[in-house]
Amino acid sequence: MHVFRLIPAASVIVCGFLQRRTLYAPPLIKSLMASPNTSTQVFPGKGLGFLILGASLHNVLTRLKARPQSHPSIELSYSSSQPTSTPIVISLPANGLRLRFDGPDQRLRLIEVLDFTKTQLSYKNNDIVRAGTAGAYPTLSSSFKGPTGPTFRHVYSRLFGPAFPGEYIPPSSDESTTKGTYILSYPGIAFTFPLLSSVWSPKANNDWVSILSSSAAEPAVTMAIFNGSSWTDTCASLYTRPPQYPRSLALAGKGKDAGPDEVEQVKVHGHGRIEIIRRSNPPFWITLSETTPQDLVAELGPPDAIYRKNDRRLSIHKKRASNQSSSEPKYGASPGKYDTYTDTDQSSVPNTTDDSDDDHDPSAANGAGFSSSAECFYNYFHHGLDVFISLPTTSSPPFPASIREEEETNIPPLSSHLTATKLLLHANIPGSYPFNRHRRSRWAIKLEPDATELDMLTSEMPFHEISERLKETWEGTYGSKAEEDSLQRGMVLNRGWGDSPGSSCELLGGWEDQLDGGRKGVTGTESGSQALGNTELFGFPGLIFEVLKSDAISCLTVY
Repeated sequence: MHVFRLIPAASVIVCGFLQRRTLYAPPLIKSLMASPNTSTQVFPGKGLGFLILGASLHNVLTRLKARPQSHPSIELSYSSSQPTSTPIVISLPANGLRLRFDGPDQRLRLIEVLDFTKTQLSYKNNDIVRAGTAGAYPTLSSSFKGPTGPTFRHVYSRLFGPAFPGEYIPPSSDESTTKGTYILSYPGIAFTFPLLSSVWSPKANNDWVSILSSSAAEPAVTMAIFNGSSWTDTCASLYTRPPQYPRSLALAGKGKDAGPDEVEQVKVHGHGRIEIIRRSNPPFWITLSETTPQDLVAELGPPDAIYRKNDRRLSIHKKRASNQSSSEPKYGASPGKYDTYTDTDQSSVPNTTDDSDDDHDPSAANGAGFSSSAECFYNYFHHGLDVFISLPTTSSPPFPASIREEEETNIPPLSSHLTATKLLLHANIPGSYPFNRHRRSRWAIKLEPDATELDMLTSEMPFHEISERLKETWEGTYGSKAEEDSLQRGMVLNRGWGDSPGSSCELLGGWEDQLDGGRKGVTGTESGSQALGNTELFGFPGLIFEVLKSDAISCLTVY
């Protein structure tokens, strides 16, 4: 596991540390954290304060970073070798909290309170820790040596009432302690109490209330908030059951008309046809070079930002593509398609463009008076995707197994209106350079019309598996093996050198800003291309994959 430590506001980001470092908050921040006048509400089965179960990792991190006085340090732990299949953990040491997210969807599944002295908690206007103990007065906790969590009597009699018998976990044989752990569970919330193993027997569960009320049991040491009827029934499916609440904290507790519906999954059908699966509403389709910006706003809502600046460093490959012989196969991936890919490097800028609104007027694209400044990206950070808006282009070929019988017609390269011509789906991989710019977008590639969910290529698969399947799919459509290898050779994309659009706070929204106005890069123990921000681009007809050193896919571009 790696630790990606985020320090909000005016501190440095440290990425990829194998060992933890102790960070200290300024005295002012400590005093703000210790204020006894604020209390965080506990909602069993739903959340803790503004932290709602089901919220996306991107949404939670963004909210935490916006409150540096309350959350002076944030630690993110993840698996560098399997970032999309293993859980992701956020630790808030100054608050005594730990948040667990699933890897594939990056949604909050479990909220744990590890230290009751760091955050004052209440449930229906009743303090979780009674007044008179250290937990009720965090400023005294450093010198208090006794129990700090709620007692069983307080939980049972004043907070949540009667409960079914819980689960006793005895100490392991290699532990020197004489205490086991009793898990007391209610719907959506559970407490753990240290309990002397000498007082527990198989028949003791019939009198568990008396045992936990005796001196053999200590006050609770942890509390967990989850979505389920009990901890025993929930733990096995904690990371796999469908979350009850949405990814966006702004939509939690609101009706369906509160805002644009959430995107659950994006299915790529080939030939520029993309199906957007939504949380509540029926799916809608994006057809590249046909879907208009007005269609996008109607279905996805207005973009979070519009980005117009172009990065043409890859335009040299257009010349290479134009010089290729006319014998180029019909379905060969054109290297020129890499151009404008890196335009998204600055899509994290959370501001609308400074260009004139006339540049976005479709009438500006008429005839020879069209200016390339009308081309732009619609950045949907909360959906996990970007859409490139430009004049219609030639459609990418359909997948060989799904070629339609009717004659295909292509939209002329130049038209009088702007359309969506590229879709970029971001994976939000921890440790990658653009991490937390977008929330994670999950996608599936449907190579055959009758393919089942198990047959599709998904965003959780390593790239080498996807590459093998796509090579089999497009086998025979290239002029030669040498041509196939040439077109599918990886192209290095650097996101961290010098004045490249992928550098500095233009990507991370100010994470690297310092008090003196300077900038510091990402540091850590990792070496090689990953530490420099390098990724590789691999192209197939209609698809471009940005691949990390771990073989995880950081971004999929559909054109």
